[in-house]
Amino acid sequence: MSKKKRKPKKKKQNLKNSIQHYLILSFIGIVAVSILSFSWLGFYMTARSHQAFHQIGSLFMSQTSEQVSKHFESVINLRFDQVGGLASVVSSQTDNLDDVYDELVYRTQVRGFNYLALCSEDGEFQTLMGNSIHPLRKGPFLEALIQGEKRVAVGEDSTGKELVLFGVDAHYPMEDGKESTGLVAAVDLSYITDFLSLNEPDQMMYYSIIRDDGSVVIENKEIDLVDPSQNFPDQLIETAGEEEAPYSQQAFQDALASEQPYSSTISYDGNDLKLYSIPLSNSEWNLVSLMPYNQLNDILEDLNKERTTYTVISCSVVLAFMVIVYIGYYRLSQEQMRELEKSRQAAAAANRAKSEFLANMSHDIRTPMNAIVGMTAIATAHIDNKDQVKNCLRKITLSSKQLLGLINDVLDMSRIESGKMSLAVEDTSLKELIEGIVSIMQPQLANKKQNFNIDVRDIYAENVWCDGVRLNQVLLNLLSNATKYTPEYGEVQLLVREEPSPKGADYVRIKITVKDNGIGMTPEFLSKIYDAYSRADSDRIRKVEGTGLGMTITKFIVDAMGGTIDAKSEVNKGTQFDLTFDFIVAPEVEYNMVLKPWNMLVVDDDEFLCKSTSDTLKEMGIHAEWVLSGEQGINMALQRHKQHDDYQIILLDWKLPGMNGLEVARKLRHYLGDEVPILLISAYDWSEFEQEAREAGVSGFISKPLFKTTLFHTLQKYMGGDEPQEEVVEEVKPFQGRRILLAEDNDLNWEVASELLGEEGFEVEWAEDGKICLEKFTVSAPGYYDAILMDLRMPNMNGYESAKAIRASSHPKAKSIPIVAMSADAFPEDIQRSLDSGMNAHIAKPIDLDEIIKVLRRFFDQS
Repeated sequence: MSKKKRKPKKKKQNLKNSIQHYLILSFIGIVAVSILSFSWLGFYMTARSHQAFHQIGSLFMSQTSEQVSKHFESVINLRFDQVGGLASVVSSQTDNLDDVYDELVYRTQVRGFNYLALCSEDGEFQTLMGNSIHPLRKGPFLEALIQGEKRVAVGEDSTGKELVLFGVDAHYPMEDGKESTGLVAAVDLSYITDFLSLNEPDQMMYYSIIRDDGSVVIENKEIDLVDPSQNFPDQLIETAGEEEAPYSQQAFQDALASEQPYSSTISYDGNDLKLYSIPLSNSEWNLVSLMPYNQLNDILEDLNKERTTYTVISCSVVLAFMVIVYIGYYRLSQEQMRELEKSRQAAAAANRAKSEFLANMSHDIRTPMNAIVGMTAIATAHIDNKDQVKNCLRKITLSSKQLLGLINDVLDMSRIESGKMSLAVEDTSLKELIEGIVSIMQPQLANKKQNFNIDVRDIYAENVWCDGVRLNQVLLNLLSNATKYTPEYGEVQLLVREEPSPKGADYVRIKITVKDNGIGMTPEFLSKIYDAYSRADSDRIRKVEGTGLGMTITKFIVDAMGGTIDAKSEVNKGTQFDLTFDFIVAPEVEYNMVLKPWNMLVVDDDEFLCKSTSDTLKEMGIHAEWVLSGEQGINMALQRHKQHDDYQIILLDWKLPGMNGLEVARKLRHYLGDEVPILLISAYDWSEFEQEAREAGVSGFISKPLFKTTLFHTLQKYMGGDEPQEEVVEEVKPFQGRRILLAEDNDLNWEVASELLGEEGFEVEWAEDGKICLEKFTVSAPGYYDAILMDLRMPNMNGYESAKAIRASSHPKAKSIPIVAMSADAFPEDIQRSLDSGMNAHIAKPIDLDEIIKVLRRFFDQS
């Protein structure tokens, strides 16, 4: 029995041992296979990381070098344009050679160059400004000038100072009797190193500039690889690159000679460096970029070692955990690559959009230009009609101011994008603003035969404090969009109404609605309408021009004014924008707007306009009735006529359903005779239908929108005896006897300013530059000059220097005389610099006479 019992135990023990051996061997096998597998995987991933690293480095260097090259090209071309501008502006056809040289020197100084010389065909240089200069390599430089090409090169002056020479084809007589073959201007060599950031410390890439033959033009001081005394390719050791074709000195020199890019990996002092060379335009130069791999490679190596160590440890604990860690790491790496690619694509898209911006900038600029051109044509056609010409000039002035504001926006685009665009808050007339917008929009609307409905309700505070130019820009942008995206015979509406403001009695809430029945927008595009450079990509609008920036600027301005903007749109049904602003009420000249208690009839198909106009007329003491059609108007007028109680004035809309305003006027004249004034009201240009309206019996015209002051001053003309009679006295100009000293170097600007100021009674004396202005003031008697208008950019002594010198002089009025800057330099920093130099105020060109009078009156009232 005992022997029989021992066999199962031995069998179980053997099985247990077998299982244990199997488990041990399996465990060892799993561990071994895992270690081997993950070791192999670790080495493989390390190699792939190195490869990806080199690929990203190559892409980064090529893109960065091309951007630097483009930047070099744009800046150098700007300098070439400046030098070429000298040759095109300054004529050599004169008997006085010194005058030619002086003009060249003056214009060279204005453009910021330090040296100027003429170069003859045999290589002789005649210095006009600064120390004598010469190129380090005269042959290629002179050859380019002789062939009529422009060329940039490195040179020296007589003191050995390194310079950048800009040479262009130019022919001027030289003092030795020869004729120049080129005009050469120069700046310090630091000009290139600064704008290319060649010597910036702590950068990932190091830049040098070499010639086609390999000689060094500019070396990078942050890396000692480059020796200016040696040929650049000779300093590099031929080596077999691991990730790309091996570096070859001959291949590098061939690429330089053929002006082709070259890329390779080199070894230097135990370190790997990425080499990339690209030719620079208008020169024999090449931009060479070097990016060291060792620092980034060390980081990558440490990361790989740490990953391998923890991978082996994790394998011995649990294989699944290692798989998860690896998968997580792999996914993270892929996500980083995707994010990097997204960033690169976003940067490229932004760069393309900004590059195309100026080429596409037609949307906002053409709106006021259309009004200017149109009003100029109308004025020319009616040159003998003084009132018509005066009206056209007023509209041209309003459009010009709007165009100036748009140009300022383009020049100040960087400020808009960075959120630094400032507002100029001033007393703004809503009446004049809306009337100006209507004048500008009329040609566009008429061209597309669109109906333009304007509804102004309950506007009691016609003057508010706000940035009128920016608000004008917002409304013009919205109305222009509405016109562009609405088909012919469509409808565009502008609604302006006033409400009490929740901010208090000193404020007023202005609500503005711009609505159309055009093509509308999709919900997808509506959600990104305020994004910069965004335009809907649809066949419906392919032929519509625009920059995609208008709504971005509109949103920025509305937000800066503390307002809100809300957009609603539906495809093929139209779009509506609702704006809300809370403005401070500006003080107005108070006078009693009360008219005779006449009976008046208002005929318009817009019920809201009829009601609001009737309420406004009642406030002025007029008994007003209204109807919504021409037929009803004729019936009401005939009924009154039969009762011998005629309306004393009839306001008649031009665009009426059924029988239009002109037909109604003819009927009324037939029944009522010529005694009752019939005034036509419309948002369209009166000149387009004035003759026909006069023939139909219309007495006059009132332009929509119907503000209270508009109604009062127009109706007052037809209520004889009620308008105050001014006493006929000899006209006395308001500033008779006031003397202005005007510092201005431009003859045309002087003529304009002198004429405009002279019309106001000023006596204007001219100082051709800041130095003459200083001399005239210091020798004048105290009180001889009442004010000084100072240009900022002038030869000999600019406006800033002249103002400082005047304030520092011993003249009794040096500290008190008003000095007002009057310049086209109108950025905030220019204004602040004017004030810091001792000036009292700043007025931007082009000259605005009203602004000049306002500023001068303020100082005269204080004296």
